[in-house]
Amino acid sequence: MKLKKGKLLIDQHDKNGFWGGKFGGNFIPETLKKPIGDLTVLFEKLRRDKNFLKERDYYYTNWVHKGPTPFIKLENLTKYLGGAQIWAKVVSEARGGAHKIYGAITAAMLCKRMGKKFLVTDTGAGYNGKMFSIAGKHFGLKVKVFMGFKDILRQKPNCDAMRANGAEIVPVYTGSQTLVDAVSEVMRYWVSNNDTTHLGVGSTVSSNIFVKICGWSTAQISRELKKQILDEFGKFPKKVKLLNCVGGGSSAYGLWSEFIDFSKRQFDFIGIEAAGPKNSKLHAAPLSMGAKLGVLHGSMAYCCQDKEGQINETESISAGLDYPGVSPLHCYLKDAGRAHYVARTDEDALEAYKTVTKYEKLNPSLEPCHAFAEAIKIAPKLSKETILIVNSCGDALKDRDILRQRLGKLK
Repeated sequence: MKLKKGKLLIDQHDKNGFWGGKFGGNFIPETLKKPIGDLTVLFEKLRRDKNFLKERDYYYTNWVHKGPTPFIKLENLTKYLGGAQIWAKVVSEARGGAHKIYGAITAAMLCKRMGKKFLVTDTGAGYNGKMFSIAGKHFGLKVKVFMGFKDILRQKPNCDAMRANGAEIVPVYTGSQTLVDAVSEVMRYWVSNNDTTHLGVGSTVSSNIFVKICGWSTAQISRELKKQILDEFGKFPKKVKLLNCVGGGSSAYGLWSEFIDFSKRQFDFIGIEAAGPKNSKLHAAPLSMGAKLGVLHGSMAYCCQDKEGQINETESISAGLDYPGVSPLHCYLKDAGRAHYVARTDEDALEAYKTVTKYEKLNPSLEPCHAFAEAIKIAPKLSKETILIVNSCGDALKDRDILRQRLGKLK
């Protein structure tokens, strides 16, 4: 597989919606062909519309955060570990505390342009639901958030925020009662209500158009970072490793998008999946711990499957990473050799949280703590000229109960 230079990765699919000829596509019921077709036509038109882009840029650069989210060197952590320089793109400083705000704004804008008043989405860690509730309230839309009951129990702070913003949380009791089931239920709901309701998918998963909309939105992260790197160093460094946690894959695509045309030797992409508890056989790491191609939520991608080929249950301390599939964009990047993927355990993430918060004024959620765990592992082995950039894509407010339970009293 070869990536095309000078063309956005989200546009490198064939006429049937497949990246690399086999990832993605549109495995959808007949009843959704028209609404998805209409959404595709509208999005492709609006993404080139000057007024739409002007409105998007206003929200992305003024409303999400006053200017770009911070790009900072973690001086104390770098000194403690030795070796490579460790930097962070602190996307958790965005309104609401995570990268999901970009996709929520785009979804709300599309909903308004279609003349619809209802917006629905899925959520696992609760951040996507929280961001949709924030955007929905601002744009005057009624929001429903489908969320697995297990995740409702372990992500109370974000649930409280959703309700405070006027969103309705729809508990999902089927299956594992986590993100995968929430996505299934919101899609079932949309089948019957698409004439009045717009569906915003929370990550770069599902059928082709939802992958594209989400990736187009989160690419704001790398658009900002590209300029920040030049402002900081005066030129692009010779060796940069961009580390990002990967569940569905939206924040990782957002961090990497603008750097895909650079050589892997100069800008290396490392995706970190959830290996789950240390002694568990379950994981959420289809790219790094073995998986087969399968169809999940309208898309062909690598998925965690059992011996019969059914979607397997996953286990992770991180509600945002326990999706049993992954974005077709990441499958394509893996097979093309442009990115590589590793997995870190719950225990690795907890240790990383302790280390990062001890040495820096950061409070990363358990999702990016998986990426920090990898940075902590590899930094001492690398030269001082190597730059490690971790996307701190969410804050730990939502994880406070889990962290207290596992680590005891927090500072």
